[in-house]
Formats: sequence, C-alpha cells, structure tokens
Amino acid sequence: MMGEKSDDDAAPESTDAIILAGSRPGGDAMADSRGIAVKTLILVAGKAMLAHVTDTLLGHKAIGTVHLLAQDFTPFWNNADTKSLASDDRVVTHTSAATIATSIDALLDGETARYPMLITTADNVLLNDAMVDDFLGHAASSDIAIAVVEKDVLLRRYPASKRTWLKLRGGDYSGANLFYFGSPQARQILRYWAEVEQDRKKGWKILTIFGPWLLFLAVTRLLTIDQLADRVGQKLGLTIRIVKMAQAEACIDVDKESDLVQVEQILADRDG
Repeated sequence: MMGEKSDDDAAPESTDAIILAGSRPGGDAMADSRGIAVKTLILVAGKAMLAHVTDTLLGHKAIGTVHLLAQDFTPFWNNADTKSLASDDRVVTHTSAATIATSIDALLDGETARYPMLITTADNVLLNDAMVDDFLGHAASSDIAIAVVEKDVLLRRYPASKRTWLKLRGGDYSGANLFYFGSPQARQILRYWAEVEQDRKKGWKILTIFGPWLLFLAVTRLLTIDQLADRVGQKLGLTIRIVKMAQAEACIDVDKESDLVQVEQILADRDG
C-alpha cells in the first residue's frame, strides 16, 4: 500500500473516492483484442481509460484521497499515462478481493478509509467536474446516494444510445457509475450487493431480498424511484437518496466497442 494519509491531512469538507479498476473474472474481450493486460488501460482519445478518471478526481477541489482497487497494479506502473499514480501521495492502492462488494467492504474496514466516500469505475471516462459537483451536491447528508439518468435526458441528447432501463412509476432510469457512502452504516448494503453482483443485468433480484411485497410494488410500477429508495432505506434504517443526473453522459461508460466510439466522439466535441 502506498501514499497513506491520515484524516488530519485532508480538509474536513473533502470527499474521498474509490475507483474500481480491476478486471472481470475470465478477462475482457476489449482488452484481449488489443493485447492489453487490463481494460482500464485501453486508450480513449489517446489516453488510458483510468487516467481520464484519476485526472478528473485528483483535479477536483472536493476530492481528497483517491483509493484504487485492482488485482494487480504492475500494468498501471508500467503505463506512461498512469505510472505517476505510484508516487502520488493522494493515491492509496488496495488489492481486490473475490468480488466488488467484498473488496469495497475490506477497504472501508481499513485504516485509510474516511467518510464520505464517492465510488466510481475506471471506465467512467466521461466523468467531469460538473458531474462530480452535481452528484456530491445532491448526495450530501445521505447514508447512501445512487446516481441515475432518466431515459428522456439521455435520448434527447443521444437518441441512438441503447441502455438497460429500470422501469418504474414516473420514468425509466439507467444507472450511472457513481455511488456515495456518507456514513459507516452504508456498509450494510454491501451484503445485498454481494448477492446480486454476479448477475448485474437482473437488477430486480436485489428487491427479492427485501420481501415479495416490495418486489411486487416495483415490477407493477406502483412506486416511483424515490419511493422505492425510501422503502429499502426504511428496511435498513438508512437514508438512501436517488440523484437524477442532469448530464446525459453520466450513464455512458466504455463497456463495449460501440461505447468507445461514442465516448471518443463526445470527448472530441468537448475539446472542440
């Protein structure tokens, strides 16, 4: 572990961040096709994926320590775009466990963990200051906050985008790779996350854990997304907040080749 930092070294208002930068079990087709060790080092607009995300977070005034979670950091230290992270005293590395949930839980149980904590992924290449500001501004004072993008917000800007939608009363939503743990109590959600993370495309599965009545209310679209969060929060004794992002790009990550093409075009338009 490197770059350890005490609470006294950071401004009390700052938020620490976790970047999930590891590999999926069995490898990744995009990385394999390029002969790259990990997907997070694939070049996007001429720069490694991970570097886009670390540059944004380390450059943001509200972010303190950045925790990197991965199975092996050697590829990062051998890469021109990310090797400087090895000597950055604001970066702490953590070796991933078997699953994302257990990895995050172990990190939050460690000496370097400090709340509040923003969690994102290394393929969230379009993350920028406006998204961080929007999310943290709405997440403040909650135990858990989850970022989503409404279908209309995305399709007005990018009508050809195809996403997996959570359909509820009042709207359809796509998850954005931004989460917020505002207190140690938030860790209890990781137990439920661990039960469903191997089947990410079946998000309804998590609701079965909280009882058939809640699942019924959700699948029959009798609850709004905020009401659903409130019901789950009541079950756990937590304040869970849904943050509906104003930026359509918040739910566009690099998960496949067509995403890469779209993201590079969006970055080119930003630069332009």
